[in-house]
Amino acid sequence: MPLIQSDYQPSFIFKNGHFSTIYSAKLRISPGLIQKRERVTLPDHDFIDIDWSYAKKPTKKVAILLHGLEGNAQRIYIKGAANPLLEDHWDIAAMNFRGCSGEDNTMYQSYHSGKTDDLESIINHILEKDHYQEIVLVGFSLGANLILKYLGERETVPKEIKKGVAISVPTSLRGSLESLNKPENLPYRTVFLISLRKKYQLKMKKHPDKMFASELNKVKSLKDFDDIYTSRAHGFKDAHDYYKINSSNQFLPNIKVPVLILNAKNDSFLNPECFPFEIAENSKTLFLETPLYGGHVGFHKPNGTYYSESRTVEFLKDIK
Repeated sequence: MPLIQSDYQPSFIFKNGHFSTIYSAKLRISPGLIQKRERVTLPDHDFIDIDWSYAKKPTKKVAILLHGLEGNAQRIYIKGAANPLLEDHWDIAAMNFRGCSGEDNTMYQSYHSGKTDDLESIINHILEKDHYQEIVLVGFSLGANLILKYLGERETVPKEIKKGVAISVPTSLRGSLESLNKPENLPYRTVFLISLRKKYQLKMKKHPDKMFASELNKVKSLKDFDDIYTSRAHGFKDAHDYYKINSSNQFLPNIKVPVLILNAKNDSFLNPECFPFEIAENSKTLFLETPLYGGHVGFHKPNGTYYSESRTVEFLKDIK
């Protein structure tokens, strides 16, 4: 039953999905945010960097924020999400995926849309501090898919995890790839591909026995990258196997804590499979909100705080 009627109505120019997407990623003034970095050693001796921000008063609540493809904890949308949460007395642990904190990770593998073991390691690390009694997970795009998969693929999650918020989430990875391959999305996929190719080139120097210039030359598309690197590095047969196993749609019915999915209908990164209306209608925990506008992580509002940011705080307060 949790289908939410959205009242998000941006000004005229921000009703264009591409404009709201690009403005929010490239033109929005970056919110100020103090961050303190902590390096966490993972079970395989690789590392992940967390960028912490703290509420004005000591709190027992922490929000773990997860960025999107080729993002990091300094992205505008992470800082934008952090500030209203800080005001509502949440500490912030903004997780940088492997290789996304400005320094290449040590292992051949890096990160992907369903690599929940790294998220689990970070959650366990935070719980070991014996300080926080309440944890919420807030993810964007790739990070949102990862959160939903984490919450739905296991029988139980730590009791401290109370809620989740997934913004602009490609719950069908193959469907999202098909949308990104449309001509209108050429600028986005080009930016992603340039960044991924650079990382492959950097990582080749550490792993010359597994990564080759001849293979890099074959990478002409996002699917090529997932065939040649993502699937091989992380144990999948090919790109389609990777998309099938890690798409969060299949895990949504198993989620036991309240979760908000906020997907704009004019998000050009998403296809119809990324709007799980039927699952939400039959769920007691999955709250699906699909405003007409918002693009991809582009829910602009003129007062500085985006709709997605105020909506996150509202959901965490109101849903029990």
